Amino acid sequence: MTDARPPHLRWRFLALVALGGAIGTAIRALLAEAFPGHDGISWVILVINVVGAFCLGLLLEALALRGPDVGGRRTLRLFVGTGVLGGFTTYSTLADDTAQLLDAGRWGAGSGYALLSVVLGLGAVALGIGLAGRFRPASTGPDGGAS
Repeated sequence: MTDARPPHLRWRFLALVALGGAIGTAIRALLAEAFPGHDGISWVILVINVVGAFCLGLLLEALALRGPDVGGRRTLRLFVGTGVLGGFTTYSTLADDTAQLLDAGRWGAGSGYALLSVVLGLGAVALGIGLAGRFRPASTGPDGGAS
């Protein structure tokens, strides 16, 4: 018997996302502690967000090229994409760091940090999508999976 509830209401998927989120958040916290910010700018958070954007673009494109979002592809997307990478990246910290720089009157540093983060993140996700597209399955069947 299959579960007719949407994925976001299934305990199994919620647990996968929560576990992945805990893993990603722990990795981010360890990195942020190991490499503290300098002069009000958290460079490790910028790198984390850019790496996370790249990985998410790569993952989602690779999964999309291999077929519909069901079975193992959905499980991997929810655990790694939503969970691990969602916990790993932190645009709320980016926003907080930017606000603190702006509040301190450092408008150039604050706006530059925010703009650099967004531009590099967009470039990273595009690079991830492009890289995944280079390794697409040889052929696809009518259901979107490899044939």
